[in-house]
Amino acid sequence: MTPTAQQTARAASPWATGFAAFASVVMTMLGSFHAIMGLAALFNDEFFPKLPNYTFRLDVTEWGWIHVIAGAIVGWAGISLISGRVWARAVGIVVAALSAIANFLWLPYSPVWSIILIGLAITVIWALTSYDPAALE
Repeated sequence: MTPTAQQTARAASPWATGFAAFASVVMTMLGSFHAIMGLAALFNDEFFPKLPNYTFRLDVTEWGWIHVIAGAIVGWAGISLISGRVWARAVGIVVAALSAIANFLWLPYSPVWSIILIGLAITVIWALTSYDPAALE
């Protein structure tokens, strides 16, 4: 007696499935937070501190553009994931990883906020990689 594909399918964790839905909402919020941070940097260069000896020497305005663009991409991926687009899961993992890297580089400018956004990005990556959408059928 050979097991069927359905019998051998890995059982989806209710936590992982719930976190996948959570991830799509968090990605949309993460994109909004990125955009707000970027707009704050664009509208007021004095809002964030000047760092004279930082390794990644970009002007605060350049960091602002990075955050606005990252916010648009992360938010778009989150909305696409909510809409049920299959490709959005892979895109979501990639943009969440890039979001975590961007916030790591942004740490000296806004440490508490960056750590919060890194944690949210890691949660999104875990949620999108740990659930099996086929198990929901």
